[in-house]
Amino acid sequence: MGNKHSCISAQDSDDRPHIKAISVPLPVSHITLKSHRSHPSLIKSFSSNDTLCEKYHSRNASDGDPSYIFPPPPPLPFVSSPLPPSILRPSLSTYISQAQLRSLGEQAALAYSAFLQAYPEYQNTWIIDTLRRTDFARLDRVGETYVDYMGGAQHPECLVRVHSDFLTQSIMGNTHSVSNSSRLSSECADEARRMVLSFFQAPRGYTVIFTGNATGALKLVGEAFPFQEGSSFVLGADSHNSVHGIREFAARRGAQVHYIPSISTGGFDPSVAKDVLQSNSPVSPSTPSLFALTGQSNISNTKNPLSILHYASSLGYHTLMDAAALAPTSVISLTETPVDAMAVSFYKMFGYPTGVGALIVKESFLAKLERPWFAGGTVNVVQVPGTLVTRATKPHEQFEDGTINYLTLSAVTDGLRFLSAYLPFLPLRLSCLMHFLTSSMAEIRHDTNGMPVVKILSKLPSRRLKSIGEQSDTGSTVSFVILSSTGDMLPNSFIEHVATMHNISLRAGCMCNPGGASALLGIQHVMDSLCDGATLREVESSVGRELGVVRASLGLGSDWGDVWRVLRFLEGFGDERRRTAWWDAWTQVPIGQAV
Repeated sequence: MGNKHSCISAQDSDDRPHIKAISVPLPVSHITLKSHRSHPSLIKSFSSNDTLCEKYHSRNASDGDPSYIFPPPPPLPFVSSPLPPSILRPSLSTYISQAQLRSLGEQAALAYSAFLQAYPEYQNTWIIDTLRRTDFARLDRVGETYVDYMGGAQHPECLVRVHSDFLTQSIMGNTHSVSNSSRLSSECADEARRMVLSFFQAPRGYTVIFTGNATGALKLVGEAFPFQEGSSFVLGADSHNSVHGIREFAARRGAQVHYIPSISTGGFDPSVAKDVLQSNSPVSPSTPSLFALTGQSNISNTKNPLSILHYASSLGYHTLMDAAALAPTSVISLTETPVDAMAVSFYKMFGYPTGVGALIVKESFLAKLERPWFAGGTVNVVQVPGTLVTRATKPHEQFEDGTINYLTLSAVTDGLRFLSAYLPFLPLRLSCLMHFLTSSMAEIRHDTNGMPVVKILSKLPSRRLKSIGEQSDTGSTVSFVILSSTGDMLPNSFIEHVATMHNISLRAGCMCNPGGASALLGIQHVMDSLCDGATLREVESSVGRELGVVRASLGLGSDWGDVWRVLRFLEGFGDERRRTAWWDAWTQVPIGQAV
């Protein structure tokens, strides 16, 4: 399953001179294991390290309450220097199953062998290949190539099973009570808050507000920020609509909205950003201003420098970061980057559960916000009839309207622990796959005249990672258009139709990021000419083609086979006979009918 906003065991070597160990956090929460007697799903998930054994212990000796925990798996290898050929060189089937290689064909087997020779560091991420064959085995079983991780991550099977077991054996109730069931729900919520703060390395003074998603978290800040005459709201053009939407709250309160223009590959020029921030900086603390930074663009693949947040703070701005696209594959430390508030969506990070996000926020910043209303759970005393209201004592409770999604919060704890075990390996793995994907895309040509088939529009990484622990300067997304042999852009709806027929889950359009899309497509002038009430159909009519790009994004469950199938799919557009057959089939689909 994907985001609806789219048309569609290893043995250790005794000789390890170049490897040092890093500890791995427990894969699941203590609370969700309280009622469990066996967890084969977790054993399956971590089979690449060792079998996880249950260990009985008493959480409280006075009441003899039985609880079950798993010891952490053996330390995973942290590679600090290039490995000699004798170390960590399993056979090809260690990284990709023989069954998958057979399904891809002999050409794929040869190409994969060549890939490993060109990208030997990829082999240091074999632990994720094991994860692919366990928790993400359904992808190969069903035959779906999923490359829409920017839209939503795929859920690991073990998280769903552990959470299902926990719910089956637990009695949980509304947190707004003191009953046993309510206490368990509150305990799960508190543990989830602690885990979120720990995962993002938040220092003292931060708290967590659970929301429906990152959009809900951003809206909380926008609707309550004390904009006024003389205030400024500064943001980048290459931002999600959920960030752009804050300008509505700012404008209604008399604040000025200022955009940092996007460069042709997305993101912004840091020097230009500093100029915009400087020229519109707060004149005094009595005119609060807000700077919203997109940590990573969901369309241009650009990572904006987090250091700009320090600069904005030094000018007197309050700071907000949309980290929805950044958090799934990057390490974020709020100790190093103490932004006032940060928004995330957990389904983008580890796939399950959906419908839960968070605002990780300084309590001192919350104290400055002015909520436009109150609701159940956010207040202590309400005078009725009357006008007096006393807010809830705990800062996070003042912003969590009604009842939180208490049944799913234990899964958030488990998901963060799960991601913690694999996140160190992700940047290196995705760097290899991205370099192979983008370099191969650039070589695809039309068979009739040798013209390029693919035009990559998004930002490419400036360097190739070589070791575990390094961080990339871009994400793992590639946005592009497919060209005809005459150089014209093929319709995105046609691309999506063919992708669906080939069981490839990708996405096409503007990705809820009109500023980033217009920058990549070079049509910022179209934005300037829009009139009130303009529709997408009218804009496309004036431009003369469908708007948007095709986006493929990699993530936790991605492997080389996914990239290979995408490349074979793209090569088909360079084959005139195949492309013509696909076009004829697409033109027979009635308008509005799902493909």
